[in-house]
Formats: sequence, structure tokens, C-alpha cells
Amino acid sequence: MVNKPSVSARATKLVESVVSDADALRIEVTTGSHGERLIDMGAKAVGGLEAGRRLGEICMGGLGQVAFTQSSGLANWPLGVVVTSNDPVIACLGSQYAGWSISDEESGFFALGSGPARAISRVEDLFQELGYTDRYPETTLVIEGDKAPPPAAIKKISENCGINPRGLTIIYATTWSFAGTVQIASRVLEVAIHKAHALHFPLENILDGMGTTPIAPPVPDFVKAMGRTNDAIIYGGRIHLFVKGPDSDAQRLAESLPASNSDAYGKPFAEIFADVKGDFYKIDPMLFSPAQVVVSNVETGNTFRAGELAPGVVDASFR
Repeated sequence: MVNKPSVSARATKLVESVVSDADALRIEVTTGSHGERLIDMGAKAVGGLEAGRRLGEICMGGLGQVAFTQSSGLANWPLGVVVTSNDPVIACLGSQYAGWSISDEESGFFALGSGPARAISRVEDLFQELGYTDRYPETTLVIEGDKAPPPAAIKKISENCGINPRGLTIIYATTWSFAGTVQIASRVLEVAIHKAHALHFPLENILDGMGTTPIAPPVPDFVKAMGRTNDAIIYGGRIHLFVKGPDSDAQRLAESLPASNSDAYGKPFAEIFADVKGDFYKIDPMLFSPAQVVVSNVETGNTFRAGELAPGVVDASFR
């Protein structure tokens, strides 16, 4: 893959803007033991909706835009995000997807990392498929959690990226924080691209995309917050993909993408999580996709639609 922009270079500009506005965004910027920059956007820091919006764009490596809307598609929960990208495969799979397992056995730390650092480290097999490599002396890793990785993990992350720790920024926010709930909503397009990959749709045929989903009200309980943020996309998310290739492929993609294709579909996510006794990996992965899908084939002019919003499930989850 040639002539692709650097997600780390683009994200670094966004990070610098966030640091400049730290006080206004109610976030905390500190320096770690190896010289890495740590940004608390929603653990001890209050953060806010705007911090989450910017975090969503950082996660996408500066190749996507996140905007607020009062037209989420759900009457009772109008506040939402609109996510767009004209390079959704790299923005979503090459940066935003939380595919890097970060762990430290001695401290017991474990988290899934997302953001542009993944494309520099290339520790995931996914990057062999994407054919995308990034090189830049500064990069950012995003952690959904209440703390940054410990020093031993920071050292390993820096080594995997081949950069000095002083060039590494770690951003973290909890699932139940303002920033956390907004940045998860900002993944509405990402889950669609990830499922398209799982369905073996040719990624090179995905040209552009947008998604809309309501923002879940923050709640100071991990399971409830995880349930609400997942329900926002599974039952309230809408995406529109622009593709090329045969109409048969575009139609098949539209029909296969909605979350309703999963046998687990129909109940609030917190109940589904309880049904599997908290074992996240026992949940059907096909559930993790938007509720409503539109796929337009730019080569034929034909559009295919599938799925529908489920406002009743969202109401049960959010209230």
C-alpha cells in the first residue's frame, strides 16, 4: 500500500492541540518514569464530551472526523456522534481498532491498546493483510481503563514501536467517563469495517464511509457502562459505506452487516454479558456491528439497505 499518510504524524498534531487545551478540556497531562507523556482524559480527570470527541479522532489516526449531532436517529436519545472517513480501512482497522494486547505479568496489568502506535509496532497479524506500515518518531497509544501501563510495559511498547519513550504518548479514559463513552460511540464505523473484514469483503473495495450513533449516558459502573456503550452501536448505530465491485458483493455485505444477524441479538448487552457469566469471548462476535446499514456501489449507482434501529432496547439500556 503506497502513498498512505502517516497516522502517527497526523495524530501527533491532534495530541499537541489537546495538550495545549488541557485545562479547558479538564484533562491531566503528566510525564511517566521513562519520559513518556501520560494524558488522563477520564480516570481521575473529569474530562468531558469534547475531550471524547477529540480522542475519537486521535484513535482514528487523524484520518477520520467526529462531530456531535442532535439527530442520532433515536427520539429519546438525540445526542450522538457522526463519524466520517475517506480512508476508513486504515483509519479504523489500521489505527482505531483495539487490537494490541498490552500486559505486564508482574503488576497484573492488562489492556487492549488502540490508536496509531499499532501501525508502527505492527505486532498484529492484521497489518500483513492491510499492507500498511507507518514510520514516525512520535506516536500515541489509547487505553480504555483507569490507569496507564506500568513502566515495564511502557518500555516494551516503545521497543516494539522502535521509538524513544519520550516520543510516546499514552491516553487513557474509563468506559464510564465522558471521554470514554464518546470515544466508544466514535467506533460505530470501525465495528462495521471490522465485521466487513470478518465477512471477507475485499477491503480494497471500501472507499468511504460514515456512521451515526447515540452517545450513552455515563454511569459509574463498569458492566452497565460497557452494556450501554455497546447497545448504542448494536441497537442504535447506523452506517453508510461506499464501495466498488460487483453489486452481488455490495448486496451481500449490506445484508450480512447488521447486528440482527447474530443469534445473541435482542437483549441489552449487559444481560447478554451476564448470560455468558462475564466471559466476553463467549459472545458471538457477529453481534458487534451497527443496527442499520446502507451500502452504495459507486460503480453501478445501486444502493442496498438492511437492518433497523431498536429504540426500545436502547431505552431499556440507557435508563
